[in-house]
Amino acid sequence: MLRSFRGHTWESWEWDPDSKSPDAHLSLCRQAVYFHISPLLDSQGTAGVRGTKGFTHGEHYWEIEFLEPPYGSSVMVGVGTQNALLHTGDQKFVNLIGIDSESWGLSYKGFVWHNGRSRKYTEPFYERNTVIGVLLDLSAGTLTFFRNGVNLGVAFTGLEQVSKALYPLVSSTAPETELQLGVRSQRISSLQEQCMHIITQSLSHYRHAHELPLPTPLLCQIHTHAPL
Repeated sequence: MLRSFRGHTWESWEWDPDSKSPDAHLSLCRQAVYFHISPLLDSQGTAGVRGTKGFTHGEHYWEIEFLEPPYGSSVMVGVGTQNALLHTGDQKFVNLIGIDSESWGLSYKGFVWHNGRSRKYTEPFYERNTVIGVLLDLSAGTLTFFRNGVNLGVAFTGLEQVSKALYPLVSSTAPETELQLGVRSQRISSLQEQCMHIITQSLSHYRHAHELPLPTPLLCQIHTHAPL
């Protein structure tokens, strides 16, 4: 269900219990995912999970928090189609998101992957509670990552040409990896909505809006977007 929040639209989605590796386990609220947690077995391969919501247009943003320091062969964040691979067994430790043409991913080692090819994108991140933001802009066809709020730049282009919905993905090869959907995913609002938010936050009180030299319909919208 969509809900409005200060001029922005927030999209409710969670990790999909029907679209995941057997080695991926979800919290009761399905906001957190735990990989390879069996006390009797080491990691048997690479495990992934997909979000319940796919995107075909517009701009969308979400964040993934690393509850434990990432380690091992691969821990990744990214997007993919419904055909993206979510599991490899038989001790196959791979960079799962981006292993083929169906997904695009960022490894904690600082490389981005797509179609089985990689390139250096940023510095590795090993810290606990690192937050990776994912901005999927299907109008521009770009995928951009953020690290603790810092824009790392465009990682991929050409995604507007993908004819399928793109879903959030995470994956790991490491035992007891814990990843948390840190915030509700956000659909980026229109320029007008963003302007409304900036205006209302700049006013000392929304009742002062009538003093602005603006058309009456616009003043009404300012009152609508003003915080209570």
